[in-house]
Amino acid sequence: MEPVNSTLVAEAGDVHWLRADVALAAAARRQAGQLARALGLADTQVANLELCVTEMATNLLKYAHDGSMALRIVRVRDRAAVECLSLDSGPGISNLPLALRDGTSASGSLGLGLGTIARMADVSGIHSLPGRGTVVQARFWAGPDGPYPVPGPLDAGGLTRPLGGEQTCGDTWAVRTAEGPDAMLLMMCDGLGHGPLAAQASDRARSAFRGSRRSDPAGILQEVHSALRSTRGAAVAIALVEPAHQRVQLSGAGNIAALVGSPDGRTGLPSLPGIAGVQLPRPRTFEAALPPGAALIMHSDGLSDRWKPADFPGLFAHDSSIVAAQIFSQAAVRRDDAGIVVAVHRRP
Repeated sequence: MEPVNSTLVAEAGDVHWLRADVALAAAARRQAGQLARALGLADTQVANLELCVTEMATNLLKYAHDGSMALRIVRVRDRAAVECLSLDSGPGISNLPLALRDGTSASGSLGLGLGTIARMADVSGIHSLPGRGTVVQARFWAGPDGPYPVPGPLDAGGLTRPLGGEQTCGDTWAVRTAEGPDAMLLMMCDGLGHGPLAAQASDRARSAFRGSRRSDPAGILQEVHSALRSTRGAAVAIALVEPAHQRVQLSGAGNIAALVGSPDGRTGLPSLPGIAGVQLPRPRTFEAALPPGAALIMHSDGLSDRWKPADFPGLFAHDSSIVAAQIFSQAAVRRDDAGIVVAVHRRP
């Protein structure tokens, strides 16, 4: 395979997780403000961001049975933004258009929350599963007003969370461009165990993936394996997504779940037994169709693999952050690091 030039599209970074409790609104405002000022957002943007996270926190406390907020800086090519995600397992919203109108409330309040977020954020979205939970997204871009990054045929992103009590996450993900029209390469990595040594392995894998000049998943997996030899090792899967050919090719080792999900069902993409950096069998590449409206999902064993695309009606029409967050919210377990990366093949 000829070496190619590539550009990093997005990758995992620090995610600040806040559980829903009486101090959530104040903690979320403080953390969001710190992230915004670190990026140099204008004072008006900071104020709008703090208002949005307050509304998110208020909704979680009013309606959610169990919820949390994830605040982070996301980088898409040469732009950066503060992104806030609200995830809950509350009752869901049965009528979203009505809920987005100002003055609509199920608790007797003014009902300004969801409408405020949609108006003030540069990017916003919501996906709700009645009886199961809701994800809300708000993103505020740093730098000059527009043009903000707009996804092409592929929209990719992910989410990670460390095991409870740990400060670092052993799961990571990254996305970069590949040879071919709008093609992308994705990596999902789960460092063995958890804590700093697992994070060290996954960070090393991400660096090797980012620096590789190859575009074939098996070749990149071999390079990652070599880079991890001095670490405890990791489960790693590399995928090449080519929207022009409506296909995905994947090569992996270890316990990374990978599948193509669509309203019609799911197609699994297997990884071989092994541990990158320790013992890697000869890589094999598996292929599946990825038509418009479908999504590639890869996740660590910190998420259950028992979920079905049919359980998430309408999800794959949303931004990749919402897709990742909703699957994460419904499938993640708390006894391990958890990570997910998705690539949505958008309909024309």
